Formats: sequence, C-alpha cells, structure tokens
Amino acid sequence: MAIDGDVDLAVIGSGGAAMAAAISARQAGADVVVVERGTLGGTCVNVGCVPSKTLLAAAGLRHAAMTNPYAGVSLSADGVDLAALVAQKDDLVAGMRQAKYAVVADAYGFPVRKGEARFRDRDTVEIDGVPLRAAAYVVATGAVPDVPALPGLDQVPYLTSTSAMELTAVPQSLVVIGGGYVGMEQAQLFAHLGAEVTVVGRLAPHAEPELAEELRGVFAEDGITVVEERAATVSSTGDGTTVTTTSGRLVSGQRLLVATGRRAQTDGLGLEAAGVLTDARGFVVTDDQQRTSNPQIFAAGDVSGAPQYVYVAAAGGRAAALNALGVGGTEPARVDYTGQPSVVFTRPQLASAGLTEVQALAAGHRCECRVLGLADVPRALVNRDIRGAVKVVADADTGRMLGVHALAEGAGEMMLAATYAIRAGMTVDDVADTWAPYLTMAESLRIAAGLFRNQMPTSCCA
Repeated sequence: MAIDGDVDLAVIGSGGAAMAAAISARQAGADVVVVERGTLGGTCVNVGCVPSKTLLAAAGLRHAAMTNPYAGVSLSADGVDLAALVAQKDDLVAGMRQAKYAVVADAYGFPVRKGEARFRDRDTVEIDGVPLRAAAYVVATGAVPDVPALPGLDQVPYLTSTSAMELTAVPQSLVVIGGGYVGMEQAQLFAHLGAEVTVVGRLAPHAEPELAEELRGVFAEDGITVVEERAATVSSTGDGTTVTTTSGRLVSGQRLLVATGRRAQTDGLGLEAAGVLTDARGFVVTDDQQRTSNPQIFAAGDVSGAPQYVYVAAAGGRAAALNALGVGGTEPARVDYTGQPSVVFTRPQLASAGLTEVQALAAGHRCECRVLGLADVPRALVNRDIRGAVKVVADADTGRMLGVHALAEGAGEMMLAATYAIRAGMTVDDVADTWAPYLTMAESLRIAAGLFRNQMPTSCCA
C-alpha cells in the first residue's frame, strides 16, 4: 500500500494540545496534518470546560434566585427544564467547535483527517489502515473519566461527568463518588438544580485546608451531604443505588455519578509498536521537552500526565511542536509552570495560583502565610456574601509571593493578577503598595498582602 502523503508533523488528537501544536507548526512553515477519530475539539469544548460551565452558570442563577439576600427585590426559581438547558448547551458547544476549531484549522491551512490512528512501527502511523509517515509526531489524545474497580460498580447504571451532562431530567437524588474538582462541580450543579446530593470522598483534597473547611460550610448551606470516606462497594437497590463506605455507612440515591479522576486515552494507538513508554497509570512518559522514549514522537496535554487544564495542554502542545520540528530557537521549548493558575467553578469559586503552603515548604522555602476572611473585603460585604477567604503564601526571608489561594465569588478572575505577581517575583509589600480598584473582589489580594506588615483592622481603602 502506498504511503499516503508524507508530512513534517502529524498530530494525533484535536483538543487544546493538538490545536496548539498544529498552529505552532504551521506558523513555523511546516506541513501538518491533524488526525481525529472522534469529535473535533477534544474534551474541553465537547464534554469538559464549556458544557459544564454553561450548565453551572444556569444552575447558579437558579440558586442565586433561591438565596437572594436583598430585601425589596423579588426573584423566583421555579421548576427546571433540564432538557431545554442541555439543548442550549449543545448549541453552544456546536457553535464553539465550529468557530474555535474547524474555522481555525481552515485559517491556518492544516487538514483535520477523520480516522483511527495507530502506530505500525517506530516511524509510521496508520489511519484506518492507510500508512502515513511524518518526520515527527505529537500524541495529544487527552484523557477520559477513570472508573475505579469498586465491587458491584459494573452492575449499576452509573454516570460519569460526560454522561451526566446529557441527562434530560434532574434526578431526585444523586450520590457522587469523588470530592475533587469534577465531583464538587457536578455535586453543586445538580444540587442547585434541585437534586438531593451526597458526596462520598474527601472534599477539595488538594485545596489549602483553610479554604477546604470554608467550602464544607458552603456545601452544608447548599444542603449537600459530604461523607469524607472512601467508597468500598456499590449495589443496586431496585429504585436506585447504594454506596457502602469503608466504615460501613450506607449512602443511597436515585442515580450514581463516578468522579474519581481521569485516565490517559491511549487505547488503540499502538504505542508499544512505536516504542513509546507509559507510566504505571497509563500516561505517556515525556521529558521536559515533551519528547517520549521514541525521539521522533512527542506528547502533550492530558495524555502526558500534565496538569489537566486546557491552557496547560496548549502550552505543552506548542512546546512539543517546536521541539519536534527543531524550530524552538537556541534553547528547547519548555513549559514553565511558575504561577500556574487553576479554578474550580463551584459557587463561590475555589481558585489558586502558584504554590500551596505544603508545596512551598517541600521546595525548601521558609514560609509565612496570611489568611484574609471575606468579612474584611468591602466587595463581599456589598454582595452580602462573606463566605470564603483568601490565603497568601510568601517566602519568609525575601517576602516574595509564592502562592495565592481564594474561595470567593469571582476568585478565578483574581488569579490572573496573582499569576502575574508570582511570575514577576513581586513581594507582598509590592502587591500591598500596588493600585487595586475599590469595590472589586480582586482588591482582596492587596488587602491580604498588607496583612504581612500589619494585622490590625483595615479601613475601606487604607
């Protein structure tokens, strides 16, 4: 069979990492092909960030109406037409997939080839059995929901974060296994839509303990029961599902949602034939230049075990393409994780940038931290919602800001300024002396930084 179109770079996948790799390669003048076996766009636009956040926004509006703190303003929150919300979500996803992926691919001039990619050997990939040889490859196939080996789970009709967003009716009750970012978002989503929700698992396991404790209070106010134990077994109860925890506690619900993390999507790729190693969890092993154990093959995004955020995937895809083509300049391209932000879109949002206190200590810093309650933030007082806090982690010797963590409405918006401050090497004094617009939640960053030199009560702007 003839070789089908030799190219400079073949990118397998079409999500954030893949698109960044293809765009960067085209900007460098390379001939590129993107191969996608499923739906164009990968996780974020199709089944991740975009659909979940639009549904969370809708659920948040309903919850805001139900918990309206302003006397004299009447709001209502009647029943939920989940089918209509899901249809609206699907329209948004389809529009963004076209505008942000199909149109972009056309604009940069790289084809997206539909088909199953599988490595035949170290040098050649087959697309639906047809060979394609490239000078280099980028594997960017992403990750999918991981399902634990819980006894009985295979006997019940469980949901994942993907299938949960296709429901057309709100379940009466829902048990969520997993208290990480997916579990927290999905738990609040359905609770705010009217379901009775129970979370089994440690809540916000990677958050600063002060903020995790605040979030427990928020979930309690929302009527969400949190059982911070591991699930041991799952069984059908006829009209629903029961989860038994390690202590023997029984938790039942009409539906069960499993949110225990994500695994690399490498099935069918033939990585062994290509000489590409994976780790114990199945993620593709790469060096700091995104190169795999086969020097001709690079990997980026969720499949490589990188932090699972679309902007991290894009940074990895760009570095992979530049290094694969040898056009990164005198130094290889690398992803600099300094100040990396993250946001969990709960209500209020849980967000961070840079190092946690534990990470800073492990990195050898002598740490000093301050925690600012939202009762000392004028914007929170005006909003009549003082749930949450801001924590700043600093180097005790230099005063340099190492990390910022917040549980607050709009906390995610604060993290851009926090990331800039961390990457620029600003000290807490620098931040405390920098302009902050009054009556914004972002002002809490300046107020929290000021606590390092004065923990007396603050005036409005002083």
